[in-house]
Amino acid sequence: MSNDPLHQFKVVNLFPVEIGGVDLSFTNSSLFMVATVAVTTVWLMLATKGRGLVPSRGQSVAEMFYEFIANMLRSSTGSEGMRFFPFVFSIFMFVLGGNIMGMFPYFFTITAQIIVTFSLSMLVILTVVGYGIKQHGFRFLKVFVPSGVPFVLLLLVTPIEVISFLSRPISLSVRLFANMLGGHITLKVFAGFVVSLGSLGFAGVLGSVMPLAMTVGLTALEFLVAFLQAYVFAVLTCMYLNDALHPSH
Repeated sequence: MSNDPLHQFKVVNLFPVEIGGVDLSFTNSSLFMVATVAVTTVWLMLATKGRGLVPSRGQSVAEMFYEFIANMLRSSTGSEGMRFFPFVFSIFMFVLGGNIMGMFPYFFTITAQIIVTFSLSMLVILTVVGYGIKQHGFRFLKVFVPSGVPFVLLLLVTPIEVISFLSRPISLSVRLFANMLGGHITLKVFAGFVVSLGSLGFAGVLGSVMPLAMTVGLTALEFLVAFLQAYVFAVLTCMYLNDALHPSH
């Protein structure tokens, strides 16, 4: 188990539940999704509880996240896009919280599961399509017709735009999933080298210095990736929401 880098991603049924032949079991993935929502919510409530003029460290970080997402949303969609702020902020904090919690030993990384990231991506795309059709009707289809393109080229450009739009949930989900999966596997492999070499005696301990240094460096890098992937997911969500607000481009 200690030398299996894929064991950390195994989904285990904690409370088996089957209704009408459908497996609705509560798994370790479900547990850590609930834990991510709970921990993130409690932290935000505690950090903003005082609301002092001189903010505490927790309040400063919470306000920094708030302003970060608000500025990103305004720059991508304009002031009218702020109606989506709760949606984008919730997704950002969920992805960031899931990424950070996955860095702790023996914890489960929910964002390294393709079904989780794909579900988040589909939630974003369905929100874009649903809001776009509700607000603009058939005019939303202008998102597939770039402005200023000659009519003859539209026969080529429009199918490309349709394929590009349909591939968004795939690219959005795979990007997050692959980065978290690959990073954790690499980290586990180097950590496994340290354990294996350390069991070989004094020479093994000396030989484990380099893998140990790599493990420390990769851990720092993974924390950075945890934030960057949450940022990328949020900024792409803002860009896609801009299509729902302004389908002509």
